[in-house]
Amino acid sequence: MKIGVGLFGTRAHQIHPELVEHPRARLVATAAFDKKLPEALRDDPEIKQYETLDELLEDDRVELVSLCSPIRRKQAAQAVRCMESGRHVYAEKPCAMTEEDLEILIETSKQTGKQFHEMSNTAFGQPYLAMGKLVREGIIGTVVQVFAQKSYPYVDRRPQDENVDGGMMMQVGVHALRFVEHVAGQEIVGIQARETRLGNPKEGGLHMAACFTMELANGGVATAIANYLNPTGFGSWGNEHLRIFGTGGFVEAVDAGARTRLVVGDTDRGEVNTSEPSLSFFDMYTAFLQGEGGLPFDLATELHPTRMVIRAKRSAEK
Repeated sequence: MKIGVGLFGTRAHQIHPELVEHPRARLVATAAFDKKLPEALRDDPEIKQYETLDELLEDDRVELVSLCSPIRRKQAAQAVRCMESGRHVYAEKPCAMTEEDLEILIETSKQTGKQFHEMSNTAFGQPYLAMGKLVREGIIGTVVQVFAQKSYPYVDRRPQDENVDGGMMMQVGVHALRFVEHVAGQEIVGIQARETRLGNPKEGGLHMAACFTMELANGGVATAIANYLNPTGFGSWGNEHLRIFGTGGFVEAVDAGARTRLVVGDTDRGEVNTSEPSLSFFDMYTAFLQGEGGLPFDLATELHPTRMVIRAKRSAEK
């Protein structure tokens, strides 16, 4: 039997495109949903449309709720309601905006026996999947320093109120921190950040850029930047860079992953082999729920970049 999925909200990256002919999951209901479903799902009479999360949770067919809450500040409490109602949860980032809420999510999952996971796909698309494998195999030696960049364009629909989507640092910067932890494999143990509203074309609270400095558990260091300054002329929605420097060499992906390079000792090995297909965290999640394989990391490791970006935001506010 396929897992019945309910979608709540469309603030950012809801998963409806992934549910077309999904081998383990089927869409059964939506709520607060203001986007068009894929054509293959649009006229399915079995997919019910509701207005509120409470109505969605009254539908017994819903076994997992995918949250892209209209107000991100409310999402952690909504995830708790879903788990307490007997549903598993898949939550858009940031899944919580305070460490207290993060702890409540983890504890509620333990108490209810329901799985909670964030939409943590960053490390599983190419070329980052291949880069992580090279690091784990020790090809570049001990990781000493990491540089990460995540840049998106500014568009008028970006909310000036950070409560709506988590704000630039927490909803964009968390990707850069996942590069450090989930790709470079280095736990962040200390973090500081600064952010600016310079360049915001409107009056409001939208921050346009942030920088992070990090201490790593192995004694190494990392830096990251995030911004809404990617010009449309770049040709790609995201402009990502990731460089991982080790004692034996370095591996990098630049220009949104379009160009890669691996250098080991005195040998330039050229482009990284990215022939292995990208993976979907949602696919891994649903397979795990059906007893077919495990997840790539435990919940504490999965959510640690979010914990660190919350601390970074707190440091910037000081």
